[in-house]
Amino acid sequence: MSGLVTGDAVVLGLQPARLPSRALATVIDLVVVWTAYLLVSIGLAVATASLDEAAVMAVAIATFLLVLVGAPIAVETLSHGRSLGKLACGLRVVRDDGGPIRFRHALVRGAIGVVEILMTFGVIACIASLVSARGRRIGDVFAGTLVVRERVPSARAALVVPPPPPWLVGRFSGLDLSGVPDDLWLAIRQYLTRMRQLDSAVSWSMAQRLAGDLAARTGTPAPEGVPPAAYLAAVVNERQARDARRAFASAARSAEAGDRAAAAAEARAVEPSRAQDTAGPDTTGAGIGPGPEPAAHVGPGSEGRRSSGEGSAGHGSAESGSGGGNASWASPGLAAGTGAGVAAAGAAVPRGAAGHPEPVDVKLPSSTGFVPPA
Repeated sequence: MSGLVTGDAVVLGLQPARLPSRALATVIDLVVVWTAYLLVSIGLAVATASLDEAAVMAVAIATFLLVLVGAPIAVETLSHGRSLGKLACGLRVVRDDGGPIRFRHALVRGAIGVVEILMTFGVIACIASLVSARGRRIGDVFAGTLVVRERVPSARAALVVPPPPPWLVGRFSGLDLSGVPDDLWLAIRQYLTRMRQLDSAVSWSMAQRLAGDLAARTGTPAPEGVPPAAYLAAVVNERQARDARRAFASAARSAEAGDRAAAAAEARAVEPSRAQDTAGPDTTGAGIGPGPEPAAHVGPGSEGRRSSGEGSAGHGSAESGSGGGNASWASPGLAAGTGAGVAAAGAAVPRGAAGHPEPVDVKLPSSTGFVPPA
């Protein structure tokens, strides 16, 4: 890294370009410039063929100065130190303090470059770059410039606020930070992230000033015996902890509200189907008329069954009479509706010597499926 220091005593982390990358950028620039110079010279030679020798020499000198000297100066001035070759190699010309170059810087570099690069084929420039600690040629020394690398690997660790000493963590939990403006917080954070790059005296004075401003905003003076930089780091750590707690609480509330909303939506989606299941089929009878009565089966044996039913009426009455109160469990409908049939059936049943009905052998055809085939 270079030792460039700004007016705020900040050491810039710029990486100077070394000889190989600078030589490659110079070769690319020379190829482009010489190609343009040859094309312009050929065009002017054809256009000034009718002029005398003095006029042709004046045009040639003007072309050399404008194309080989003036063009690189104009390009570096307009691009703030980026020529075509430097842009391809990731290089840039800056001032000693890290700022962009201006016309006077580009003019001095271009004028001395005619001698260093064009007239000596870059020998003087290579020797000067090898001798210089930061790889500068003579034109850079006189112009107060430096060629640095722009495309450098990103730092592994980002600029973060250093943690406070362990004995200061949580010590300022009761401090009122509502009156501290955002610009003061930004200044404190910038100081803490770059305090190791500052001069020790400058760093101490800036820390004291920022600590005084912070104490005035909070209304509580800084503790005695605590370095101002440690005090600032502890207060910033407390503010970050509060912000983190608020963010976690807000996220938890949002998640809880989302869960409740999802549960309510699920309940609303399930409720109609549940109501439909509990309602069951429609039993109101709307649109449903009385079904047709089953037709009485009239077969060849119907007359015999009817006569048997009529004949058994006397037997049914005799049985009911002899039974006495044993028929009290039967319902009136059963007694009224089925008594006649039972009596008729009893009359048709043949009886034996003791008056009991004889068993009747009923044969079913094998086609009914109830009797297994013989």
